[in-house]
Amino acid sequence: MSKPPAENTLSADHETMPRRRSVGRVIGLSLFSIVAGVIVIALIAAGFLVWTVQRSFPTLSGTIAVEGLGDDVTVQRDVLGIPVITADDTHDLFYAQGFVHAQDRFWEMDFRRHVTSGRVSELFGESQLGTDKFLRTLGWHDIAEQEVEALDPTVKAYYDAYAEGVNAYLADHSGAEASFEYAVLGLQNPDYEIEPWTPADSVAWLKAMAWDLRSNIEDETERAVAAPNFTSDQLAGLYPDYPYDRNPVIVPTISSPAAGASGVVDDTEDDAEAATASIEWSEVDGVIEAVSTLVGGVGEGIGSNSWVVSGGLTESGMPLLANDPHLGASLPSVWHQVGLKCTTVSPECPFDVAGFGFSGVPGVVIGHNDRIAWGFTNLTTDVTDLYLEKVQGDEYWRDGALVPLDERTETLKVAGGDDVELVIRSTVHGPIVSGLTDDFTAIAADPYTGTDGTVSEPTDPPEGEYAVALKWTALQPGTTAASIFALNLAQNFDDFRAAAKRFDVPAQNLIYADVDGNIGYQTPGKLPIRGEGDGSMPQPGWSSAFDWKGYIPFKDLPVAYNPDEGYIVTANNAIVKKDYPYLLTRDWDYGWRAARIVDLLQRKSASGPLTAGDMRDIQADQEFFMGKRLAAAYMDLDTGEAGPDAALDLMREWDAQNTADSPAAAYANVLWDELLQNVFARGREHPAPASDQGRMFLVMDELLDHPDSPWWTNDGLGVSDQEETLQRTAVDAYERLVELQGDNPTRWQWGTLHALPLVNGTFGESGIEPIEYLFNRGPFPVGGGTSVVDATGWTLGEGFETVTVPSMRMIVDLSDFDDSSWNQFTGTSGHTYHPNYIDQTEAWQKIELTPWAFSPKAVAAATTDTLILTPAD
Repeated sequence: MSKPPAENTLSADHETMPRRRSVGRVIGLSLFSIVAGVIVIALIAAGFLVWTVQRSFPTLSGTIAVEGLGDDVTVQRDVLGIPVITADDTHDLFYAQGFVHAQDRFWEMDFRRHVTSGRVSELFGESQLGTDKFLRTLGWHDIAEQEVEALDPTVKAYYDAYAEGVNAYLADHSGAEASFEYAVLGLQNPDYEIEPWTPADSVAWLKAMAWDLRSNIEDETERAVAAPNFTSDQLAGLYPDYPYDRNPVIVPTISSPAAGASGVVDDTEDDAEAATASIEWSEVDGVIEAVSTLVGGVGEGIGSNSWVVSGGLTESGMPLLANDPHLGASLPSVWHQVGLKCTTVSPECPFDVAGFGFSGVPGVVIGHNDRIAWGFTNLTTDVTDLYLEKVQGDEYWRDGALVPLDERTETLKVAGGDDVELVIRSTVHGPIVSGLTDDFTAIAADPYTGTDGTVSEPTDPPEGEYAVALKWTALQPGTTAASIFALNLAQNFDDFRAAAKRFDVPAQNLIYADVDGNIGYQTPGKLPIRGEGDGSMPQPGWSSAFDWKGYIPFKDLPVAYNPDEGYIVTANNAIVKKDYPYLLTRDWDYGWRAARIVDLLQRKSASGPLTAGDMRDIQADQEFFMGKRLAAAYMDLDTGEAGPDAALDLMREWDAQNTADSPAAAYANVLWDELLQNVFARGREHPAPASDQGRMFLVMDELLDHPDSPWWTNDGLGVSDQEETLQRTAVDAYERLVELQGDNPTRWQWGTLHALPLVNGTFGESGIEPIEYLFNRGPFPVGGGTSVVDATGWTLGEGFETVTVPSMRMIVDLSDFDDSSWNQFTGTSGHTYHPNYIDQTEAWQKIELTPWAFSPKAVAAATTDTLILTPAD
């Protein structure tokens, strides 16, 4: 800081100068000095901030000596920072993947393990106690530890090597050297210390993904909460059956399990049941929403698209496989792209695989190896059930007798606060979750049960207080942790099916293609066989007649191999027709995306052989089914007001594509939201459950054909028929858009209304704007919408911002893997301000995929940085 002028030590010459000039000059110099001092301090602070941010950026080139490696490992990165790791043996390969994940994403990994173990309060204080209590009750991390203990020695060695690599990085990187977030955390939680990584930390994240993709628990809960206020017929109308007559199923004809080739998959089955403490964190409305936010999913729009096309329909004569999983928008993205290669592929080191994985988890989850490619979409089968229990003291009723509750006590540590003791109670069905969330507590307070569309109060329940227990396949030890590596190493359809058999949670549709020209599909997962219930409503826990009776034998699960159609499409739609002998769910996605993908595949293939460009164009399709339906409903209906009628004219002339720059798309989506609010929510004493857009597409499609439905009468809004409701809605939508985007309809834009804010899942939601500014990005205008192929989901009744996204896109060309392409919606790095933090977002916005190098030659050509990890000794 510069020294201020000495006002009281002027020379004789200065004394002859006018006083005003001397005072003015002195004041000017003083102000200049103060401003200069502030600038210098600001520059120092900015420089310190830049240094603090950048000190955790990973070393990408050169050589790093680390303890525990057997030999040198090469890590080549391209301009997007995507690593390709090459090692001589599997220990070094997965050790290096753990090291690289820690380089790129350790804060994300550390935060995730606090989530999965119910320890978020240790980071951020008592605001997270509600979510910790719920997660600790579910016991994900405890189950993960059991799964690790059951791993075979080879797979266990992979997880051990991965943990070694993470911990090798942490040995030289602590606090802000590991990630900038620790510098921020240290401002209010300075005592926090990073713990060593364990294999259970990796496996537990698979439980979080299972929660994110848990299927119908929201529908079951929503129905149960609504049951006291609606009749069975009303609920049946609000939850219609899957439209088998208009939308496709995934496997119209089930193949023989042996169709893959040799039929060597073992189909025998065991059916027995196997910021800181002082930061004001933004609160969400409920624990379930909070948990979903922490793991990256928020419900509406969660799903996925995938399809595979045989060589008989393609220009190259070989299959094309496309996949884009739809998950909650998070920064960084849940995906981390990687290539894992053995220097010499052999039985001792068999990996040559690339694709998308999770930071914190070894291996590749979705991608391809040198012979096969595979993709996932959520199965949407029902793998969760709620049970009404009758509890007396520390016992509950079971088949006419009181039996002891299982109880355990756990301690929750709270940053900046006292420890909290948590008593967790469980029945034979699972943990008791009433008292932990508003919805589950409401079900216990006013219980209803039902099956096959009927809803009623429980009949002849025993004495005691009601409680709600959660039964879920993921709350039992499983084998998904091993199936990932089986997929990575699969060489044919039999291998693929054997891997799928072990992929028990989350239950996923698995599609397949190989370099021999075959395509296929397999339903994996533990899919329960129910007793007297159907899983659509809570069931009486006091009767074993409603228990699960085991799991569907793998030999009976749907499978397809080289179907006559020449393609397989999965988009969370129904898997099989109604004559399948097992009940899978009553809550499929309603198939609008699947129907559109099938239609586009058929149209494009009729015009000529399909190419990878065609696959990309289908991923980019933004047709809004309900927009077309509303345009037809309003074709001859006007409001008599100039503004709304001009907006209706825009919609009537529209191509139904939800493009980002479309005024008509903006109006159509606002109209859709307003219509559902006016019919089912506003003015009604008990709003109807209308949260799922795909489901409401079918409900409203039916209502528009029945103008005499009582739903069109809403005394609270003063409307008595369909025409009045539609007219009012057109005006309401216009006025809402005027408020949001002005009164010139030609300037409306769907993409701006529907913009994607990239919000960091921790400090990006701290409630402190300067901190949030450091981590968040956007918003970015996007097109698409919910139940649109380009599935950028938004939440009915809450606003139009994008909350779920195609979290990644890939197109695999089996004729030449180097002609494949991929993209995710943020970037490889989890470090704020790193060049790879959001460098894939612009291409994702435009639905542009980047080349995916796989062969050694292509990888070498794409390499911009090479790092050698070498043994320290």
